Amino acid sequence: MRKPHRAIVSIAITALAAIALPTAAYTQAAISYDELAKSEAASNAENGKRIAPLKSIGNPSNDVSSDMQAMIGAPFPPHFNADPKTPAEWKDLIDRRAKLSIANVPTMKEKLGVKVEETKIAGVHCFIVTPNRIAPENRRRLLVHVHGGGYVFGPGEAALPEAIMMAGFGGFKVISVDYRMPPDFPYPAAMDDAMAVWKDVTKTHDARRMAIFGTSTGGAMTLAMVLRAKDEKLPKPAAIAPGTPWSDIDKVGDTYASNEWVDNVLVTWDGWLGRAAKLYANGTDLKNPYISPIYGDLRGFPPTILTSGTRDLFLSNTVRTHRKLRRAGVVADLNIYEGQSHAQYQFNINAPETKEAFTDIARFFDRYLKE
Repeated sequence: MRKPHRAIVSIAITALAAIALPTAAYTQAAISYDELAKSEAASNAENGKRIAPLKSIGNPSNDVSSDMQAMIGAPFPPHFNADPKTPAEWKDLIDRRAKLSIANVPTMKEKLGVKVEETKIAGVHCFIVTPNRIAPENRRRLLVHVHGGGYVFGPGEAALPEAIMMAGFGGFKVISVDYRMPPDFPYPAAMDDAMAVWKDVTKTHDARRMAIFGTSTGGAMTLAMVLRAKDEKLPKPAAIAPGTPWSDIDKVGDTYASNEWVDNVLVTWDGWLGRAAKLYANGTDLKNPYISPIYGDLRGFPPTILTSGTRDLFLSNTVRTHRKLRRAGVVADLNIYEGQSHAQYQFNINAPETKEAFTDIARFFDRYLKE
């Protein structure tokens, strides 16, 4: 196989799916476009791995708000390559990140008009998030939320932002499950907690008026909860919203490679993310469907809405899940946002894309949840 010619190229690109770019896009090419095209054609003349030139990708400018552009253009988070060696080091990292999230909760509650109450359901610590105004059609509806964070981040109130946004933008009452996590509680503790809450709540609420949602880890758990509900002969939710789900916890999927070092949230599976995956699995096969639900039987799933972005490391997780759902005959919507890295549609309540994403989910639930 021929060795690839590496040219340093700066590219202004407005769509990830662009197949070809005009010569004018190569504004600072070390070689001409014609030379680059010839070199890349030679490097990719055989079947197998694709070889691409080194490039920089500017912020998308079309149909992307200024608030979202600021997030898209931000540097990598300082913890992206964190490598805790002991439970104490994991807990220190988890605590430092939790404090940053918790600091924003009071402002979010006030701005979106919700109240939060702590409670225990089936012995599991939970939060009940209630909007100040609930539309008549939502008064008997209930959502169950499982938060993201790689199975390690987001303990306590740090788990609340997504639940607050869903309650505030969507007008639903939400139960947010503060499930147990590593390093003290690896798999299956998180799933056992979430299922204990689901089983208990469905004793007093009609599952036809209920939905489950969550993002990233929460998206994977949402899918895995339906698998377990099927296996355990429990009521299934009327609809689900697994946002950019970690549906394959192993490094499997096209965008684990193509969006590596492009996603400025997760950045790479080989950083803290992959380390958290192994910590959570604790020796369990990473293809276990309750850990990587892409390997489960998705037949009979409720209507599903998935959300991701073109730079998301989990874009392949999301589209693989969508395609498998469709092949199983499940109603499944797929929303992909231009330029966004992992879950950036929920990082800033002032960004119009945030309201749009949660409003889309709320409307989807409204179609499938009984009043």
